[in-house]
Order: sequence, then C-alpha cells, then structure tokens
Amino acid sequence: MDVANLIRFVLTHIPLITFLLAIIIPTLSRSDRTPEGYLSWLLLLAVGVDALWAGLFHVFAPERAAAFIGWTTSPFQFEIGVADIALGIMGVLAFRRSLDFKAAVVTYASLFYIGVAYGHFHQIWVAGNYAPGNAGILLVLTCIRPFLLILLLIAAQRKAAPALALGR
Repeated sequence: MDVANLIRFVLTHIPLITFLLAIIIPTLSRSDRTPEGYLSWLLLLAVGVDALWAGLFHVFAPERAAAFIGWTTSPFQFEIGVADIALGIMGVLAFRRSLDFKAAVVTYASLFYIGVAYGHFHQIWVAGNYAPGNAGILLVLTCIRPFLLILLLIAAQRKAAPALALGR
C-alpha cells in the first residue's frame, strides 16, 4: 500500500480507528482501566475527535461527505456539520471533567447517535442506500456508541456513589 492509499484509508476510517483507540488506550493504562477511564477515552476519541472530523468534513467538503453517505449535497450538511463540531468540542472537553459534565455529554451524544442511526436505517429501508457512509461499520459504531456510553456512565456513577457517601 503506497502512502496516498494509506492516508486515504486512515482518513476514511477515522470512526473505527478512534473507537478502537478509545478501547485500547485505557486497557493498556492501569490508572484508566475503570468505567470512568473507558468513558473518558470514548468521549475524547470516539465522540470528540470523530465528531470533529465528521463536522469538518460536512462543512468543508460537503460534496464528498454527501457522496460518501449516498446522498446529494444539501444545505443541511452545514447545519449537521456545526452540530457535529459542537458535539466534538464537548466530547474533547469532557475527557478530564467531572462525571456530571460527562453525563451531560453522554446524554446529548446518545440521543444524537440514536437519531442518526434511525435516519440511516430509514435510508436503507426506503431508498436501499447501502453506501459506506450510510451502512456498514459506521452504522454499527453509531448503534454501539450510545449503549456503551450509557453503560459506562452508569457503571462509573455506581462506582463513584460509595465514595460520595463516605465523604471522599
């Protein structure tokens, strides 16, 4: 694989790469191998960096973004791009913030991803749209992220609850 193809591969697989890194990094780090540690890395990479990437792609390369999803270019891409950028910034900010801050980001991100997944499934059912950006690994990740984020948040809150009760 030449350098150009390697770069193209990495840039078109950012969601998968960031998701895998968000699982691998805390697994290798003794201090982050906790529910909150995994949650933090998922928020930073699989939500933050991924959403920033998607947002910038929609805002600055709308024709390519639309084609990747199997859609035609739309003025709404700018709006979804800005929403993605906002989510990305919040994901990055949540990395080392309080569990309450993380909970707010998880709530928004989860609702957003569930809505996005519904839209993509609708496109599959109604239009037979199996473009790489509408179906496949991106859709799988879009479905997995809200459940994983919510489960990790609940686990982190349960782990933090005894410490709060003891006044720590």
